[in-house]
Amino acid sequence: MANFRTWASLGSAMALAGCSLAPDYHIPDVPVAAQYQSQGPWTTASPADQLDRAGWWKLYQEPELDDLEQRLIANNPDLRAALFHYEQAEAYIKQVSSQLYPQVSTAGNVQRERESDTRPLRNATAPADYNSATLGVEVDYEVDLWGRVRDSVAASKDEGLATGADLASTQLSLEIELARSYIDLRGLDQQIQLVERTDDAYQKALDLTTHRHGAGIASGLDVARASTQLSSAESELTQIRAKRALLEHAIAVLVGVSPSDFRIASGTDPIGLPVIPLGVPSALLQRRPDVAAAERRVAEANARIGVARAAYFPSLTLSAQGGVQSSVWADLLSAPSSFWTIGPTLAVYLFDGGKRAAQVESAKAATAEAGARYRSVVLASFRQVEDDLSLLDDLGIATDQQQRAAIAADTSVTLSLALYQRGAVSYLDVVESQSAALESERSVIQLRTQQLDANVDLIRALGGGWTDDDLKVG
Repeated sequence: MANFRTWASLGSAMALAGCSLAPDYHIPDVPVAAQYQSQGPWTTASPADQLDRAGWWKLYQEPELDDLEQRLIANNPDLRAALFHYEQAEAYIKQVSSQLYPQVSTAGNVQRERESDTRPLRNATAPADYNSATLGVEVDYEVDLWGRVRDSVAASKDEGLATGADLASTQLSLEIELARSYIDLRGLDQQIQLVERTDDAYQKALDLTTHRHGAGIASGLDVARASTQLSSAESELTQIRAKRALLEHAIAVLVGVSPSDFRIASGTDPIGLPVIPLGVPSALLQRRPDVAAAERRVAEANARIGVARAAYFPSLTLSAQGGVQSSVWADLLSAPSSFWTIGPTLAVYLFDGGKRAAQVESAKAATAEAGARYRSVVLASFRQVEDDLSLLDDLGIATDQQQRAAIAADTSVTLSLALYQRGAVSYLDVVESQSAALESERSVIQLRTQQLDANVDLIRALGGGWTDDDLKVG
């Protein structure tokens, strides 16, 4: 009967295992608008036309960009470091989860021992020298009465989920950086083509003024102006090529190769501006990995309040030991050599100088901090979307305006050259019109590149096709 009561008590204690002292978890409240303020030429996305996480960059229909992105995913060292960090978090989940199960250990030793002749209470008839052989097994299990272990496991899983979202954030950031670098490089290719074409025009203009000067029609000042304009354009071309080289080096590092062994052929075909499906602001909370990471860290901190609170209550450990021990090695496995012990251990702090109270307060403060950081991340994400939508809208208008200015500037160049050849205007008018035309056309290229950059940034702000369904529980 006594044994029955003992095991019944232990069974009741184990039935209590799994209760949690952590507060009920609620995602921190954040103000969410019904729609974005800047709508522009975009439409609300339906579930069927959301961004594709595995290849959002294909929207730009650039095969070379697609190849570079694939190489980045396979070889980028920063991404691989983030992946290994995530694997550490997954392993830590398994480590903490092991506390849910009994811990079994075994040990054995064989010794030759001698006792001191002057040992207190030594039996005079006992031999001073003897053998000792022991082989035993020990089982220990902490009954999770107050949910300390389970809250620890929950916290580690939440941290693992947050780390998984961090990995997705790192990958998206690197993909965005590569896409922007590629777009900027193609913009520089277009500028190089423009300035090369302009250099040819300036060379022809210099030849014209030189010929007219030789015929006594134009002054040496016209020749000097034409030569200065050509040299300035050649210098500008060299500077643009230098910028392109730096971007090419940056792309090489992103894809995990040495810049010395990496080249991207020039390409001047314009990149189309795709339409990005927006969704509604509330959906953004499920479509950004940084938001998911911040939210899971709030849940982790909340679970650790339960861990801290559990320290106020007794811990119950069930232990059992058994094995064989003998001074005669041949008799080690015989029945008389066996030994065993079994029983629970109940432990509780009686006084700790306020340590547990401080731990609970620290856990509560950590939860409040994580909640504030979550709200900050969410509000920043809404701002980024609004910024990129406004920028795309304004840049689109500015590009159209600049395109009209470039057309007018080209007309001015044609007219000024014709008038100069007839002696109606000075060569200074030609120089001014040519400089204005070059600047106008360069501005068009730069504005289109900025549009594409803002388009890529909008994809980043929307999460790049990621959803919180991508998180995996360790």
